[in-house]
Amino acid sequence: MALAQFRLLLSRTDGLCRSGTVSRYSELAGRGEGPAPGAAVVSSALTDLPLPGSLPCLVDLDRAPPLSPFEEISEEEAVQIVALPPLPPVSTALRDYVNQSETLRMLVHLGVFNVGSMDLLQARGLGSMLLRMGLQDLQERLLFLRDLGLQEPQLGPLLTRNPFILTETLETCGPEEVGSMVCRAPYLLNFSVQRMDNRLGFYQTLLGLSPQKTRDIVTRLPRLLCGSLEPVKENLKVCELELGFRPNEIQHVVTRIPKLLTANKKRLRETFDYVHNKMAVPHALIVKFPQVLNASLLRIRERHLFLQYLGKAQYDPAQPGYVPLDRLVSLPDPEFCSELATASLQDFELFQKTL
Repeated sequence: MALAQFRLLLSRTDGLCRSGTVSRYSELAGRGEGPAPGAAVVSSALTDLPLPGSLPCLVDLDRAPPLSPFEEISEEEAVQIVALPPLPPVSTALRDYVNQSETLRMLVHLGVFNVGSMDLLQARGLGSMLLRMGLQDLQERLLFLRDLGLQEPQLGPLLTRNPFILTETLETCGPEEVGSMVCRAPYLLNFSVQRMDNRLGFYQTLLGLSPQKTRDIVTRLPRLLCGSLEPVKENLKVCELELGFRPNEIQHVVTRIPKLLTANKKRLRETFDYVHNKMAVPHALIVKFPQVLNASLLRIRERHLFLQYLGKAQYDPAQPGYVPLDRLVSLPDPEFCSELATASLQDFELFQKTL
């Protein structure tokens, strides 16, 4: 009886082999769908039956057996053989290898835009490294980046900007801070720990900050660890010698707005000159609200002139009608008009057209 049930089941399926699994019923069970009630009884009754050793796997008898490399074939069969094109021994672009490399196809799938057109002669051996890299090695590095907090949509742009991350040895890092820093400075993982330690020591000594404050600055502006040191030195000289800030004031300003360390010097001078000389804001207030130095000069000028036209350009905290600098530069136009200028947005827009 059991053998008859077994033959009945064989007649209804085409995927049964010596493993004793029935692909169709397994698929239905995995989806939560059940076969007909009678078939379910047959399937459950067979789960404990051993397969007879004399029963072979089902074979497609109409399928031609694979050719042996030592078997002679006819000319007609030889003409029908389609051979894959050979890989070029030398190439200046990776596009010639994408179809034959799982690693490159994975990078294309992630959205790495320069895989197909990367110049191997200018990539310092990167192309050869990617061709030799196995899919498992690539997956390990992608998982490492995921552990740092990067999401899949961020991986493509990140590797497009800095594919050399894939050549680095994986290190144990703090996931949250490093993930944020790598997103904003993709070349960070290319640098050795010794180089980054030297950079941290340089900024700590130059700015006279504590180790914790130094780490906070580079976490918020990670390109400080990657870029040139000369712009930072020049900006600090500008702040001290030209703008007249004292060392302790510079410390406070850069810990609040680290971007000022790499800001354009001309723009920094013009903004300070307008705020300090035209608006009569002293150094102490600029240090208290350093974001004014990072704001658009056009926005500062338009809003100051509008307040001045209304007789409300008062930036002294001891005077009535005081206007805080941080709100002056950060509020959107509607809130600026209603809260600081107490005027309509249409009036402000008409005033802007007169400038």
